[in-house]
Amino acid sequence: MSETVTPFPADFADHMVRWQRLHGRQSLPWQNTQDPYRVWLSEIMLQQTQVSTVLDYFARFLSRFPDVAALAAAEQDDVLALWSGLGYYSRARNMHRCAQEVMSRFGGEFPRQAQDLETLPGIGRSTAAAIAAFCFQERVAILDGNVKRVLTRVLGFADDLAVSRHERQLWHWAEKLLPKQAADMPRYTQALMDLGATLCLPRKTQCATCPVHQMCKARAQGEPLAYPVKTRKLKRSSATLWLLWAENSLGQVWLQKRPQNGIWAGLFSLPVFDSEAQLLAAWPHGQDAQYVEPWKHVLTHRDLHLHPVRLSGSVPAPLGDGQWIDATDWPELGLPAPIRTLLSSR
Repeated sequence: MSETVTPFPADFADHMVRWQRLHGRQSLPWQNTQDPYRVWLSEIMLQQTQVSTVLDYFARFLSRFPDVAALAAAEQDDVLALWSGLGYYSRARNMHRCAQEVMSRFGGEFPRQAQDLETLPGIGRSTAAAIAAFCFQERVAILDGNVKRVLTRVLGFADDLAVSRHERQLWHWAEKLLPKQAADMPRYTQALMDLGATLCLPRKTQCATCPVHQMCKARAQGEPLAYPVKTRKLKRSSATLWLLWAENSLGQVWLQKRPQNGIWAGLFSLPVFDSEAQLLAAWPHGQDAQYVEPWKHVLTHRDLHLHPVRLSGSVPAPLGDGQWIDATDWPELGLPAPIRTLLSSR
């Protein structure tokens, strides 16, 4: 397949800006603002997460941490607790670190240029560009998953994005397509996001209502779903985890804080073991073992086969680090989604 994309689509940015003004999303809570804290918060939360899921979390975070100074001053446990259920917890840890660096390195003000934003934890090239475009009208391109799909279809860009030089070429074209006027950058950037989220979908397209359908090469070819091309697939892995669900005579549950690396890093969890024998050895005095029906928890690239065992007793606590947590307190902790679901079923 050719690596050359010609001819260049004329007036692409103008079409996108006009369409967004009339038909794009206008009422999301992180729109119509040039506050980089709110834009940054939304961009991090929206990574690999649906808008409908993010809405409530966004409101709760702003209520608890109304600005970057408040977030920077928070304890990591409090940040993870508020994030609990959103998944991809490295986002929350990086977000906390980022807020602290904004305070220490930039005097509490987000830098205005994408190249400086990109030096902060958890902010990649596309996220940095989104913040700079929305808040500071910098002429800089975004290229998240939705935008890659839109641009490869419009351009007929059929080269494999699993090859780094091809992705660099798409970045080049994304920059060429930018509007000439910096004042158009916020609406243009939002237009790309809106089009990818509402019309130019991965498994379905609504070409008839697309603002750039007349210049779209994929539509002209009759195969928009063939784009983008990315052949390299991340291999899925799996793991079997045994979970010790220990309760004492007061109804408290034994939780331990996970290490800062690995699965569920930094969160509170039931103790995790590689085997049933290791689990039972950790609390030999526990009584009346109840084997909860195991289930599979699906992550993006990994399947977790979870085997909870519920034990009760009034004897010394299980071996290893941890603490007894009251039933009224654990819901306020940062817990992995499957652990929260399990404990809620008691």
